[in-house]
Amino acid sequence: MSTATPERIADYFGAMAGPDTTDTPLPASYNVAPTNEVYGVVADPDGQRHVEVFRWGLVPSWAKDVKIGAKMINARAETVAEKSAFKSAFRKHRCLIPMDGFYEWQAGREDGPLTAKGKPVKQPMFIHRADGEPLAVAGIWSSWRDRDAGADAPWLHSCTIVTTTANATMEPVHDRMPVILPARAWDEWLDPANQDTEALVRLLVPAPDNLLTMHKVSTDVNSVRNKGEELIAATD
Repeated sequence: MSTATPERIADYFGAMAGPDTTDTPLPASYNVAPTNEVYGVVADPDGQRHVEVFRWGLVPSWAKDVKIGAKMINARAETVAEKSAFKSAFRKHRCLIPMDGFYEWQAGREDGPLTAKGKPVKQPMFIHRADGEPLAVAGIWSSWRDRDAGADAPWLHSCTIVTTTANATMEPVHDRMPVILPARAWDEWLDPANQDTEALVRLLVPAPDNLLTMHKVSTDVNSVRNKGEELIAATD
C-alpha cells in the first residue's frame, strides 16, 4: 500500500518529483492491486533520482499486449537475472518502489472460520516497518507501447517487485517477502550504468528480522474495491 505524496517520496529518497507526478498525483490507496499505478524512484545517468509513475505488473518491451503484466507482479531474486522476462530490465532498469507496508495472508486454522467451500479462512496481516519509516522495495521496470497503434502510440511504464525468501518475522505467515533495500544500497541499485548482475543479486537478501512488525487486519482487504484507511486497523 502507498499513501505518500510524490513530494514526500521525493524528500525521503533525495529525488525530484516532476510536474507529471505532482500536477495529477495518484490517489492514496490502502489496498494497491496489480495493474494499479504506483510511484517508483529511478536514477538518471548523472545519478539524480526521480519519482515516476509505473503500472504494477511488468510488461516487457517485446510483449504483444499489456495482459501479460497481470501475471508478472513479482520477480524472484533467485532467477531475476536469468529469466527472459526479467533479465534485461534487471540489468538496465531498476527502481525503488516506496511502500507504507504490504499485506500477506496467513493460512487459516482447521478449527477456525471456514469459507463457503469449507476451507479455513486465511487471515490477512498488515506488515510494515517497526519504526514507521517507508519501505524501499527493490523493483525493476520496463517501457512498452503497442506497435500496431503506430509510432505515436503512448509509452506504458510498468514495474514488478523483487521477492526473496522470508526472514524469521515473515516465516510464520509466508515463505516469501519483498526485498527491502537499506539506504546504503540505493545508489548501487539505482545506478543505470551498473550492470554487474552478480553484485546486484547479492543485494537481494531478506530484511533483518527486527525491521518489520505486523498485525491482523479485517478480511475487507480481500476486496480490491476497498481502499480506505480502515483496512490497516488492527483486529483481534
